[in-house]
Amino acid sequence: SGRVLYLPTARIRPNPMQPRKHFDTGGLQELAGSIRQYGVLVPAIVRPCEDGGYEIIAGHRRRHGSELAGLSAMPCIVRQMDDDTATILMVDSNIQRENILPSERAQAYKMKLEALKNQGARSDLTSRQVVGKLEAADEVGKATDESGRQVQRFIRLTNLVPELLDMVDEKKISFNPAVELSYLDAKQQQDFLEAMDAS
Repeated sequence: SGRVLYLPTARIRPNPMQPRKHFDTGGLQELAGSIRQYGVLVPAIVRPCEDGGYEIIAGHRRRHGSELAGLSAMPCIVRQMDDDTATILMVDSNIQRENILPSERAQAYKMKLEALKNQGARSDLTSRQVVGKLEAADEVGKATDESGRQVQRFIRLTNLVPELLDMVDEKKISFNPAVELSYLDAKQQQDFLEAMDAS
């Protein structure tokens, strides 16, 4: 399953679970220029779909860059994998980028934690069904050397209303206060927003 195949970009679709929503357009143009000159140096990882297409697990930027560069095919490694394995691999390949937004990191950690829990629930290798909450969070943070506590704090951000989460991404609210705000319910968060607007 480790063979590199050149697949038509038209048959490679983005993963709907991809946590990164914002791609730096300047960076993509730069990547496209590099791809025009040298080709795609690192193959994307994809998994086959039932309709004959492929879903990207790792390599969304490379696919965007290939399209911008005018390539009709790109190198890919095709692997069969279940949804949870695909989610963990996708999060790990995305989370190491420096320019990932706090909201994207929060969503990615949450997705990986769910996937690890699903795998734990399916595994008969351990007498405990699912590792403890903090142990699981530690496991999530391994790819980025982030502590389990910090992972849990990032996941807290997914409890923010969208307007507050946008303010965290825009650096209008810093991380620690944002975590504190995540413990308020949606109505209290809206009240807080209105109070901020009024001041």
